[in-house]
Amino acid sequence: MLDEKIQLGGDQLLAVLAALDNPHRLRIIAALSTGGRNYVSQLARDLGISRPLLHLHLQKLEGAGLVSSQLELSQDGKALNYFEVNSFKLALTPELIAAAVQSLTSKSES
Repeated sequence: MLDEKIQLGGDQLLAVLAALDNPHRLRIIAALSTGGRNYVSQLARDLGISRPLLHLHLQKLEGAGLVSSQLELSQDGKALNYFEVNSFKLALTPELIAAAVQSLTSKSES
């Protein structure tokens, strides 16, 4: 869970910002937020994107800690990977950025 009370490291802040820097990923968060947890195939149909593309975006969101997944078996024995939004709140301030910069391990891009 991300919250303004939790100090984000520079690398984690970059991961969160990068994950949110895509319209598909914003739509995924919106769909999971309003519709609740969902499995990949249904979510892909709901959003009108392919499962492979959805998987790429979900990996980015999960890597940033914004969503989480759980593999479950359906009644007919199919493995379904369910995703849900993790609760988060991020107040982006100059002070947060200044503190996060101190712990960056990523090299700057020129």
